[in-house]
Amino acid sequence: MIFSIYKTNIEQKKETNCYHCGDKCTSNNIIFDDKNFCCQGCKSVYTILQKNNLCQYYQFSDTPGASQQNKKITPQYSQFAFLDDSTFEASFIRFKGDGQAHAVFFLPQMHCSSCIWLLENLPRINHSIIKSIINFPEKQISIRYKTDEISLRQLAELLTNIGYEPYTSFQQFESNNGNETILHPEVNTKQRIYNLGIAGFCFSNIMILSFPEYLGLGDEVTDNLLMPLFRYISLFLACVVMLFPARTFFSAAWAGLKQKFLNIDAPIALAIAITFIRSVYEISFGVGSGYLDAMSGIVFFMLIGRFFQNKTYHSLSFNSNYKSYFPMAITLVQKDAEKIVPLSEIKYGDLMRVHDQEIIPVDGLLVAGNAAIDYSFVTGETQQIVKSVGELVYAGGRQIGTTIEVMAVKPLDSSYLTELWNREVFKHKKPEGKSFVHQISKYFTVVLFIIASLSALYWYLHDSNKIWLSVTAVLIVACPCTLLLSSTFTYGNMMRLFAKNGLYLRHASVIEALSAIKYIVFDKTGTLTQNTATVMFEGAALQNTEMQYIALLAKQSKHVLSKNIYDYLKKNITELNDNIENFKTYTGLGIEGVVQGNYIKIGSYEFVCNGKYPEDGNLLTSVAHISINNQYKGYFAIKQNYRIGIKTMFDALQKQFKISLLSGDNNAEEENLKTIMGSNADLHFYQQPVDKLEFIANKSSLTSTLMLGDGLNDAGALKQAQVGIAVTDNINSFSPACDALLKGNYLIKLPQILKFAQGGKNIIWCSFIVSILYNVIGLYYAVQGVLTPLIAAILMPASSITIILITTGISSFLGKQLRLTADK
Repeated sequence: MIFSIYKTNIEQKKETNCYHCGDKCTSNNIIFDDKNFCCQGCKSVYTILQKNNLCQYYQFSDTPGASQQNKKITPQYSQFAFLDDSTFEASFIRFKGDGQAHAVFFLPQMHCSSCIWLLENLPRINHSIIKSIINFPEKQISIRYKTDEISLRQLAELLTNIGYEPYTSFQQFESNNGNETILHPEVNTKQRIYNLGIAGFCFSNIMILSFPEYLGLGDEVTDNLLMPLFRYISLFLACVVMLFPARTFFSAAWAGLKQKFLNIDAPIALAIAITFIRSVYEISFGVGSGYLDAMSGIVFFMLIGRFFQNKTYHSLSFNSNYKSYFPMAITLVQKDAEKIVPLSEIKYGDLMRVHDQEIIPVDGLLVAGNAAIDYSFVTGETQQIVKSVGELVYAGGRQIGTTIEVMAVKPLDSSYLTELWNREVFKHKKPEGKSFVHQISKYFTVVLFIIASLSALYWYLHDSNKIWLSVTAVLIVACPCTLLLSSTFTYGNMMRLFAKNGLYLRHASVIEALSAIKYIVFDKTGTLTQNTATVMFEGAALQNTEMQYIALLAKQSKHVLSKNIYDYLKKNITELNDNIENFKTYTGLGIEGVVQGNYIKIGSYEFVCNGKYPEDGNLLTSVAHISINNQYKGYFAIKQNYRIGIKTMFDALQKQFKISLLSGDNNAEEENLKTIMGSNADLHFYQQPVDKLEFIANKSSLTSTLMLGDGLNDAGALKQAQVGIAVTDNINSFSPACDALLKGNYLIKLPQILKFAQGGKNIIWCSFIVSILYNVIGLYYAVQGVLTPLIAAILMPASSITIILITTGISSFLGKQLRLTADK
């Protein structure tokens, strides 16, 4: 009977809650489709979802929606009218062209799996939306849409209609003329400090009011009226703690429970609640003074611990610092002279010179040249878009053809380039298995509750006075955060050290892949060789105008041999006219173009003359054959210089790894390379890009393979390997196919880099052991009832900070031992 009444009351309560957001419905609640809604807004959102067959949204979580009360659901939102202005529109647009655009919004209301599911299904609500991608940690949504069917303003209105109003701030528009675009508000720390101050005030006063009892003085210094008064004042202060500072833990725990997940705040919230309820009981019935000092102390020390944890995270902040190391450079035109500068130095108004196959790093206006831009890096669709002088070109596009000049209209957003780069890993790499750390943390809290229950049962049978002490200590002292922090901070610090030594990884998971490498494959030209070379021409004497034609065509290409030819010829040329047409690059073969009406080809003999050069096997250097207007002129013999120190590098590598070389050149350097790489090295010459791809595919199927190439002719092989590293000197030729970029002068540190990656796994295991020992020892004393909740509250955040210091400290020490701490 009692159960039946209780069940009925629950059902009545559910019936008065909004089906969409869960808020209580007033007497004016709206009933639609046999469901209660607190306002017209929530009912409208439900109608939209129902109309588009998206009511599965409500299956992921009970009442997952955001409340729409006090929001007007109308066809047009005046607050988004400014988005019709192109000046403001640019703050949200990452790309626009060929009938589509990419917009990014910050959505503060995004909070659960239901939100993710609904927002990723936006194309089902509006077919003008091509795709939506969610960045849940940053609460951002990236939307690709058809510009001729829906506007940016209408996108914002659609998001608002379904309960996810985009955050907009004037700060965004100001920052576009500054250093960065701000898509979301900065985290406000004032509330955290207020909570800390309130908790500290209440805790200290409760301690003072409990002072007589600490000394065991009791009635000797207080009469029968003062003692209860002190206890009730302490109870009042404890209520303040529960209502404000402690709410942080209860809110987080409740959010986890709604997702059917017990997060780390759940046991802390339970410990606080148990201590508070027990104290209320003792004070109300005059049994004792309770544990209000312990309860307020738990809240205070947990908050102060997390405060210092956040300070520690912020002081390390290797994520943002790491992005500042992004090793790309660009050619700027300054007073008719070229200067190569890091991307971080690009300012509004700078004139950039972008060569064939180079990535446009920032949004800009096309000033000179014929732009044929491949935006597949951005859109995922391989299609060249022709742009005219004066038109806007977007970051992430790759120029195909002749050199162009672009004036920067936005500063660098390296996080955007990194985001684009990381999209490739999900398209082409095999999905990784779930880390066992996350599997452990998933069940950690459940096991913790079981241990607390068993501890309570034991002390109930042996000494009931220790139940509350042991249970609360168990719930507080154990922490899976230390397990999770170990890998995060180890890999984070390692990525920072790698970046300071010329190696930029697209993602932390690359470190784990590097640690498992067994086989290493090198390209030769541009990887093992320097940019400098000795160049000689063999053939019919070239006229000055012919040298000018060849130099101008070679200047358009970023291939090392083309650069060598240009550097050789430009000394004899006083003036170059950049008038070139129909420039094309044929990967692994050569380049061609029309220079001042003359058809020029540079490359292999097969490419230039459609046949095999009869003496090619006898040549002792790399060669580039030349034809002008289909007349063969001869070839440039290019003797390249190997990087200083690579002999020592190979001596170290061959002790642990199997090594191969894949080169598109002839075998003139075979004997020299055997001396450098070792007699056991597997050398392959005359390799076309497809040959390299097949070789890497075969090796990768048998063992974990690392490929190092220039990123131009090796894109397929780099993508096929478990880890692909693009080695380059000027870093202009950024290759999205690679997993890492390595500055050429740091190639000789490859043995140390691989040892450092292998050491990272040992560091994580070490920190795991420390974390597990901490939890075991803490639980050992907690279940015995000898560890007070107050001490447990101090130890828990202290353990997290300890793990941070251990992981960053050991990884920094290991880097120093391997000489990987060079100054930036």
